[in-house]
Amino acid sequence: MALITDEMLSGIRHVHFIGIGGSGMYPIAQIFHSKGYFITGSDNNETETLDAVRKMGITVFLGQRAENIQGADLIIYTAAIMADNPELIAAKNSGAIVCERADILGLVTRWYDNALCVCGTHGKTTTSSMLTQIFVDAGEDISCVIGGKLPSIGGSGRSGSSQTMVCEACEFEDHFLKLSPDAAIILNVDADHLEYFKNIENIIKSFNTFAKMSSKAVIYNGDDANTVKALEGVEGKELITFGWEKKNDYSAEIRWKKGLQTGFGLFFKGQPAGEFTINVPGDHNVLNSLAAIAAARYLGVSFEDIRKGLESFKGAIRRFQLIDKVKGITVVDDYAHHPAEIACTLRAAKGLDFNRVWAVFQPFTYSRTEILMEDFARALMIADRSVITDIMGSREKNTHGIYTEMLGEKTPNAKWFFTPHETVDEQTAEQKEKNFDLCIDYLTENCREGDIVITLGCGDVYKLAKKLAARLRE
Repeated sequence: MALITDEMLSGIRHVHFIGIGGSGMYPIAQIFHSKGYFITGSDNNETETLDAVRKMGITVFLGQRAENIQGADLIIYTAAIMADNPELIAAKNSGAIVCERADILGLVTRWYDNALCVCGTHGKTTTSSMLTQIFVDAGEDISCVIGGKLPSIGGSGRSGSSQTMVCEACEFEDHFLKLSPDAAIILNVDADHLEYFKNIENIIKSFNTFAKMSSKAVIYNGDDANTVKALEGVEGKELITFGWEKKNDYSAEIRWKKGLQTGFGLFFKGQPAGEFTINVPGDHNVLNSLAAIAAARYLGVSFEDIRKGLESFKGAIRRFQLIDKVKGITVVDDYAHHPAEIACTLRAAKGLDFNRVWAVFQPFTYSRTEILMEDFARALMIADRSVITDIMGSREKNTHGIYTEMLGEKTPNAKWFFTPHETVDEQTAEQKEKNFDLCIDYLTENCREGDIVITLGCGDVYKLAKKLAARLRE
C-alpha cells in the first residue's frame, strides 16, 4: 500500500483495530485515543491487555466477525491476521481506509520530532524497554511502542505529551522500512526471516536502507561485522557507536555478576563515565544497555538519571521473566525464538548458580524451523536437558513437512512431544493443551531442587511455564 499520510486521515473519526489486544496494536490504539479518535477493536482471546483497553472506554468485540467494523472510517489490522479472516474481508469491501499495522506505525513516527527507532535481529524489546524506563524515570512524558509488556508502564506502550517516541522497529518483511526514524538504533544484524530475505546479504541491504532513512543520527553496534557493513555509505547524520571495544563511543567492562545482576564500568570515548548496574542477566544485556545509554545521552539525559533508570529496570515481560520458584526449582520464561537468542539466554542461565539448566522450546513457524534446524539443535545443546513441544505454525500451513521430532533427533539432550502429523495443521486448543501437559508431566517427574527451567519461544509457551509452576505447587 502507498504511504499513509495525515491528509488521508482528514475527516476520519472512527478507527477500528482488528487484533487490538496485540502488543503492537495496543499502544497505537492508545496514541489514536489520546488524539480524540473514536476507537473500537476486536480480538479472539480475553487478555489483561483487553481489560486495559476497556478501561480506556474502548468497545472491544470478542471474536472477529464482519459486523464488528460497522461505521469505521479507518481499519487497522496486524500481519498475523489471515487473508480469509471474515472481519478483514469485510473491511476490504467496506469502502473504509484499510491498512496494516506497520503502515500506520510509519505515520505515527512522523508525528514526533524525536522518534528513536530500535532495530536489530535480537534485543529490540529489551533495549526499547530499558530506554523507555530511563526516560520515564527521568520525568520525560514520552510515547512508546514496544514489542513486550513493561511492568512500570502497565503494558506495551504509552501516549505522552512530549516530542520523544521510543519505537521498536521490526525487520520482518521489511516492516521497519515504513517508519520515519529520527535516530536509528541498530543492535545487531543476523540471519533471520530467511523465508523472506533468502540470505544475509539481503538483510544487510535492508538495514542499510533503514540507516539511510534516519533523519538525524544512527546509533549502532561498532563490534558487529554485519552491522558495520550495513552502515557503509551512510552519510550526512551523526554516527554513534557502542560495543565492548574502547574504539566505540560507548563501551563497557564487566566488573561483577551476582544472581541476575551485572555491574559494569561505562566508558565514553575511552574515558571512565561511571559504574552501572543492570538487573537482567547475560553479557548481551550489557550491550543492550549500552545502546539505551547512547540513545538517552543523545537526547540529553544525564548519566545519573540513566543510572537510576537502568537500576529500576527489572526486565520486560517474557525476557528472562521469573515466573516462580517452587520446591527449589526456578521457572523462567523467555521470548527467545532465534538460535542466537536461545544461545544467549541459555549461556546466561549456565553462568548462574543452578544445578541443571532445562530448555523447553516451542519452535515457531515451519519455515524458520526448517531453515535454522541445525542452529536450533546446537543452541539447545547448551542446556543440560531440553524439551521440545509441537511447532507453532502461526501464519503458516505445514507445506514443508517439518515436524518436532526432526529437531529432537538432532538434539542429543532432548525429549520431544508432538501432535500426530495428520492433524498438525488443524491443531485444536485441546490438543495444544494436551501437548503442554505431556511436557509438564515429564518435567515434574525429572526436575530436581536447584534446577532452572526456561520456556523459550515467541508463541504461547509462556502458558506452559505458568502451568508448570502451578503443578509444582500442587
